[in-house]
Amino acid sequence: MSDTKNKKAGGKQQEPTGAAVSAVEYLELFVFAFAFVIVLITLFARISWVSGPSMNKTLQNGEKLVISDLFYTPKQGDIVVFHQTSDTYERFNEPIVKRVIATGGQYVKIDYTAGRVYVSDDDVFTDNELLDESGYAYISGGVWKNAGHEPEVFAVPEGHLFVMGDNRNNSSDSRSVAIGCVDERRVLGRVLIRLTPFSAFGRVN
Repeated sequence: MSDTKNKKAGGKQQEPTGAAVSAVEYLELFVFAFAFVIVLITLFARISWVSGPSMNKTLQNGEKLVISDLFYTPKQGDIVVFHQTSDTYERFNEPIVKRVIATGGQYVKIDYTAGRVYVSDDDVFTDNELLDESGYAYISGGVWKNAGHEPEVFAVPEGHLFVMGDNRNNSSDSRSVAIGCVDERRVLGRVLIRLTPFSAFGRVN
């Protein structure tokens, strides 16, 4: 009788602690999320990366991104990756990451000294057409490249995009002849997710 009791007492399994259960659940969630991202990339997306400081602080040099062009139509505010082909500016013959400022048929006015961008459906600009960039623009030092120049107006051809880097005083973008307005057919996709570093993994706005 006593042997039976001892066996029962010795064979009793210890219930896992709450911390252990949480750790297992967290690991399962991480594995599931990682597997989901891999499937997403394989079927509907591709990997790109950030080269240079032109998208600071939104994106940093060397970060890997998940992009997709599935059922995608570019719109203002999107971060896109595109590819130019140039015999003159070979350094731009690689995927480039920028933000869409205006789409085909619109006009862009840039006040370099005031650090303001206006987007209009015609070549007349009002204060109501000042682009609100408070959520993403980062101007290091507070002074734009070309500060002191007269305001400049750009007409965006149909089927093209006017793009700029968030780090406005350190970005080659549609303001320069090296890139100019981007043909929508050159867009590889919209940036969806920052893949690395893992500490910053998540959706990109």
